[in-house]
Formats: sequence, C-alpha cells, structure tokens
Amino acid sequence: MGGWVTAMTASKDSALSGAILISAADNGKLRETREQLVVLMADDMESLAGVTPQTMADEITANAKAFSIGNAAPGLAKLPLLVITSDDGLEPMSAALVKAIEAQGGKNVKTAHIATDHSYSDHRIALESEVLQWLAGLK
Repeated sequence: MGGWVTAMTASKDSALSGAILISAADNGKLRETREQLVVLMADDMESLAGVTPQTMADEITANAKAFSIGNAAPGLAKLPLLVITSDDGLEPMSAALVKAIEAQGGKNVKTAHIATDHSYSDHRIALESEVLQWLAGLK
C-alpha cells in the first residue's frame, strides 16, 4: 500500500522535491472478490488502528473510483518521480500510471525494474542503489 499512498499524497503536494513509488498497486483497479480482498488487507494493516481487514476491503470496494492511482497523474506530472517495479504482478499498474503522467505533460519520470519479489528480499542493495542514484540527480 505504500506506493499507492505515496502517489495519492504526493499528487497533492507540489512543494515536494519529488516522490518514489515502489511496487505501487492501483487500489481502484483491484478485482479480487471480497474474501480475497480481506486476505490481502490482512497483510496490509501494518500498524493501522481502528480497522479490520473486512472494513478495509469494504472501503476499497466502495471507493474504487476515488482510489484509482490514475487520479494522481495530474499532480505527479509536476514532480520528479521514480517508479520502481518488481516481479510482483503490479508492473502493469505502474506502467499505466507512468503513461497517464506523461499524457499530463510529465517529463521527469524515471522507471526501474528489479527482478525480485514485492519485498525486494534478495535485491535490497539494488533497490537502495536506484533510490540513491535518483536522489543524487535531483536539483
């Protein structure tokens, strides 16, 4: 959920120097059944208070249009952006977002793909290197 939250938040804050999306999902495009969403949300609760996997699944379903990551494209088009993907199946969602950002005039988007899992378990140094190189290039 971190990549999605970053996209949605950064799109509303033009004072940021840039944003980094790592394996961002499009929570407006999830097509799982409610039962499948409950299982997914159980793994995404982290330290959220006052929610259950069931309430999170219901909120995502009820707000699918508002939660679409594509809604962030106009704001993200104004920021330097690094979009990192892995082999977790979310790459098409990130590619669609990059295309939407470019359609909004965004010209400062760098993409990188690392062949690993969603947690970048065996490629943490590669992930770190992508982030540090991108940060070093910010003006």
